[in-house]
Amino acid sequence: MDKKVPIGLKDDGTKYKVLIIDDSSFVIKQLTQILLSESFEIIDTAADGDIGLEKYKEHHPKIDLITLDITMPNQDGLTTLEKIIEYNKDAKVIMISALGKEDLVKKALMIGAKNYIIKPLDRAKVLDRIHSAIIGVNK
Repeated sequence: MDKKVPIGLKDDGTKYKVLIIDDSSFVIKQLTQILLSESFEIIDTAADGDIGLEKYKEHHPKIDLITLDITMPNQDGLTTLEKIIEYNKDAKVIMISALGKEDLVKKALMIGAKNYIIKPLDRAKVLDRIHSAIIGVNK
């Protein structure tokens, strides 16, 4: 029986690197646990959009994926998304949103987000959406 390859590994065996931008330490912890369980590498985290954008530029082009909360202090997720896409139009960003923010999610997808995840986080959905963003299903 073949051993299942974790989705956090690239074909060459290296890990996909993820930047988590979220003002909730609980969500950061949850995403980190889910992603580490599939061999992703958390390259960095940020608690708001300003810091997230700085960290994205600092680690670019090593970042393979960004999870980005829509509602944050200082600089919200949509503004941060616009600036990340402006900096790198090929950035793979998945929005994290609370229920009831569908209008903001639609706007984020129009700006260039690859997908979205609704809180509370469901492990299977998180991994499914991240996997499809990485392999470019939604292009």
